[in-house]
Amino acid sequence: MKKLQHIFLVLIASVLGMLYACKGVSESPSNGGGGNAGIAGSMARFAIVENVLYTVTTQKLMIFDISNEQSPVARGEKAIGFNIETIFPYKNYLFLGSQSGMQIFDNSNPLVPTWISTYSHIMSCDPVVVQGQYAYLTLRTASACMRGANQLEIIDISNPKAPKLINVISMINPHGLGVDGDKLFVCEGNNGLKVFDISNPVSPLLQLTLSNIETYDVIPNNNVLIVTGKGGISQYDYSKKGELTLLSQIAVE
Repeated sequence: MKKLQHIFLVLIASVLGMLYACKGVSESPSNGGGGNAGIAGSMARFAIVENVLYTVTTQKLMIFDISNEQSPVARGEKAIGFNIETIFPYKNYLFLGSQSGMQIFDNSNPLVPTWISTYSHIMSCDPVVVQGQYAYLTLRTASACMRGANQLEIIDISNPKAPKLINVISMINPHGLGVDGDKLFVCEGNNGLKVFDISNPVSPLLQLTLSNIETYDVIPNNNVLIVTGKGGISQYDYSKKGELTLLSQIAVE
């Protein structure tokens, strides 16, 4: 039941994120300039790039042509390994998070994405977001993720064929995350939300912690942060450095 609630919250948050994009935000800060990229959270199992919809199962990448929004057309599928959890588009790439690592696909041709490389890590639940030449991954322990680890990893992807671990930061039990400019938002589940200053992208500095909420995933966009968690969906203004101002809440039972 809890997993279904999380899926429901992610879907609502993604819809809200896409609505923001329709209000004149031509390029998502967190999904990064992939043309008309759909804005979704790091836990999402679907992504939209131009006129293509991608969805991931635990083992497959499904590709749909949505040029005609009323009649989507399945255009193929790719076997992509096991325990795939998330998908995140950035520029001409797709970043897939799995329990064993991060896969990078080139989607210069959106209908025919091709595998480039895999960054492997200890078995853990693993969402990923990207900005510039760095990917940010959270690893966490959970019943579905075997022994796991609780940490934030920073990966240099300047050479997508050879992703390289740059830094590791200990966390409590990190879930989803989002990045926008010099801010990195990391959900800590029952332990709240952390905001890091990434003016130096490889050395995040903890700037703020909200410990009175349970958080699952985030979507930062145009100074508005959408946060999903056990209590529902909240929106915060993060335009002022070191501050989060609550704008609204939607309770979900």
